[in-house]
Amino acid sequence: MKRVILSGGGTGGHIYPAVAVAEALKREMGDDVDILFVGAEGKMEMEKIPALGYRIEGLPVAGLQRRLTLKNLALPFKVAASVRRAKRIIRNFKADIVVGFGGYASAPVLWAAQRLGVPTIIQEQNSYAGLTNKILSKRARRICVAYDKMERFFDADRIVMTGNPLRGRFSAAVGNKGEALAYYGFNDELPVVLVVGGSLGTRSMNEMMKSWICSLEGVAPVQVIWQTGKYYEQEMRAFLAEHPTKNIWQGAFIDRMDYAYEAADVVISRSGACTVSELCLVAKPTIFVPSPNVAEDHQSKNAMALVEKGAAEIVRDSECRERGMSEAVKLTADRSRLESLSANIAKLAIPDSAERVVRQIEEVLKGC
Repeated sequence: MKRVILSGGGTGGHIYPAVAVAEALKREMGDDVDILFVGAEGKMEMEKIPALGYRIEGLPVAGLQRRLTLKNLALPFKVAASVRRAKRIIRNFKADIVVGFGGYASAPVLWAAQRLGVPTIIQEQNSYAGLTNKILSKRARRICVAYDKMERFFDADRIVMTGNPLRGRFSAAVGNKGEALAYYGFNDELPVVLVVGGSLGTRSMNEMMKSWICSLEGVAPVQVIWQTGKYYEQEMRAFLAEHPTKNIWQGAFIDRMDYAYEAADVVISRSGACTVSELCLVAKPTIFVPSPNVAEDHQSKNAMALVEKGAAEIVRDSECRERGMSEAVKLTADRSRLESLSANIAKLAIPDSAERVVRQIEEVLKGC
């Protein structure tokens, strides 16, 4: 039996790719693999992973605060304690390999494994590698990436194009658009714009919707699926009650993302790594509004990697309130541009990403 540690967390963008790989490992190796997750204490993975039926160990590591705070003084001690605990976990579990997916816990686990002589693999999700992964890559056996030109950051002979593993089934295959439209109370007479800001929501994109709705006279010229996120649900619901507008569906969450993608003609979205990979798979014309509040501005770099291939458009966060919806409405009327964006983004899709990562794990294990 092979024992595999998967480490990553802090956000769904780090957790769910690791879970997708765990599921693919189980499909491929069955009872011949034992999987242990390692996450950060107090972060969402400590609840999400056990709920999915996997074991997880927590480390006391925390991230560097962007503002001046006393919490940053404790960071070196937490990192040192996390490395020590990670070494104990690796020894006790008798890990054969460690795979890091980013997030708070990933770095100390990979660092500890490399010092113990346990082979490691890094799954770099973004088009711009962070400093930690660049350092850890020096001793990693493989670096699994989702974008080309990553030899800027890593040794070319260890880079493998795998894409970002995703849970669930996303596909550009034609489904039942009539059923998807009906789910949101829409019809096929007007195009549909999907505005999605993530599970927590995005202030600037919600303000964009408010500004656009205020410019209308109670009837939107397109149909809109507006996902506000849970942080903004009550505020945006109250706003829409004060400004009732036809052709708009608003909700904190989107339970049937497959229907949302099927119904949409244009998507306005952040450009986190997993979101970009989803949109490639469903081949939807997209306007990215990158978050400015992320390390190394990696969302802008993710978006531009597609824009440069004619596979998406971009509106900066600072401009989206005034331009976002007007650009989307204009795009829905440009059939040629829609077809071009859809065709180009589809070329970047990697539907078997999790299986590709598993193949790299198996190859490294065979070489040990």
